[in-house]
Amino acid sequence: MTVRGSWRRAARGAGLLGDDGTIASTIFAEMSALALRTGAINLGQGFPDEDGPTEVLSAAVAAIRGGENQYPPGIGIPDLRLAIAEHQQRFYGLRFDPDREVLVTAGATEAIAASLLALLEPGDEVVTFEPYYDAYGALIALADGVHRTVPLRLPGFQPDLDELRSAVTDRTRIILVNSPHNPTGTVLSREVLETVVDLAHRHDAIIVTDEVYEHLTFGPRHIPIASLPGARERTISISSGGKTFNTTGWKIGWITAPAELVTAVLAVKQFLTYVNGAPFQPAIAAGLRLGDDYFTGIAAGLRHKRDVLSEGLRSAGFDVATSDGTYFVVADAEPLGHPDAVEFCRELPRLAGVVAVPLSAFCTGEYAASSASLVRFAFCKRVEVLERAAAQLAGLGRTS
Repeated sequence: MTVRGSWRRAARGAGLLGDDGTIASTIFAEMSALALRTGAINLGQGFPDEDGPTEVLSAAVAAIRGGENQYPPGIGIPDLRLAIAEHQQRFYGLRFDPDREVLVTAGATEAIAASLLALLEPGDEVVTFEPYYDAYGALIALADGVHRTVPLRLPGFQPDLDELRSAVTDRTRIILVNSPHNPTGTVLSREVLETVVDLAHRHDAIIVTDEVYEHLTFGPRHIPIASLPGARERTISISSGGKTFNTTGWKIGWITAPAELVTAVLAVKQFLTYVNGAPFQPAIAAGLRLGDDYFTGIAAGLRHKRDVLSEGLRSAGFDVATSDGTYFVVADAEPLGHPDAVEFCRELPRLAGVVAVPLSAFCTGEYAASSASLVRFAFCKRVEVLERAAAQLAGLGRTS
């Protein structure tokens, strides 16, 4: 039997299609399995090991017990849509009609998938920064788009504006922007974001933003592109509750955008998941209405965790990039005598009882080669876990 379909495009876009036509295991799956097999501390995957705020968890329990367990409305329950609109106004001064300009999705990944499938025609180009969250390449390929990238390089992981201008052309349909940025931890500057808006107008492109780490910054403030002059009318802003409320398994995401763009995305989304997470939707609404002290507190707590791990990595001998946001910090293993991050990550559980992932897992082509010794570590874990990891990593400097 010959299996046909678009799975090949998706697998190829994610860099997972082997020469023999089989799908290769991702480095994330390989590293997580290695952590389980060896008992190593898993700093490879970006999920917290602590529950979210009691108010949010209790709201979910109350919703389940209150019978909110059937299909919610296709665009999301009214109260969550209202809470999302209130959030955009409260934090960014952006006004959205909760009935026409807000859509609830099965996490940010579905929101990105539905946006790309809704807006791309075969051969349309999508520009992203590189390295990029691995789903982007697969979803662009699944939508039969053409993926163009702009590199983010050390120091600072900010793009060269001339390279950005060269990448965006009249063939560009979507500029997909992720800030705060996974995997580098950079927060894109206002100048970069303004350049994106200018290029989108010049080439009649749509901006799609992935802002799931919007509240997890440690210095530079997150600036939503939709808040910049001339951007709102051509921007689909995407976020979710998973990172903000330590509920990554709930998969409650959302889109805010002009009504015509929401309508286009909804036309696709309703045939993907249709709806999801009925009892979690009122819980995320409760979370979005928490006081300012909660939002400043989660950023401060994560900043401390970043510092604990970053100092441990420096003490071990790594060159460590400053992480301005997200769950992640990038370190260079070259000073420790490990020029190949893939092989280093496979050996790291034996060497230090820690799991991480090579930055090349988020890259293709030339960039993968230029970032060969760079490693991404996740610091969204309990402080005592990070302290133990730092102590174990310290031994690397003595054995290299």
